[in-house]
Amino acid sequence: MEKRELVCVACPLGCRITVEIGDDKSVLSVTGNTCKRGEEYAKTECTSPTRMLTTTVKVTGGKAVVVPVKSASPLPKGLLMDCMKVINKASAAAPVKIGDTVISDILGTGVDIIATNNAE
Repeated sequence: MEKRELVCVACPLGCRITVEIGDDKSVLSVTGNTCKRGEEYAKTECTSPTRMLTTTVKVTGGKAVVVPVKSASPLPKGLLMDCMKVINKASAAAPVKIGDTVISDILGTGVDIIATNNAE
């Protein structure tokens, strides 16, 4: 059995959470959280951590050089660097509008990379 200590980021309280993980990598118990979101955060963080990805993509044919983008939903933490390799090679043709999909289904994850600002 393994114990992990986490600081929860699911809400502003920042609870110190202890997670007991079994030999089969399953979560046996979660303690220290003061809300249900903390329990869910701890379970996800210990079994399949995810992160939102925010960065920029090059723009061609416009006034702006880059446009800020983000993942439409959290991506598996282990794929972030591979996603960045794809994003760094990509470019978007101007004009780009907020909410436009810049990269569809990055690395087959089902998650789109979308623009968070306009680029004329």
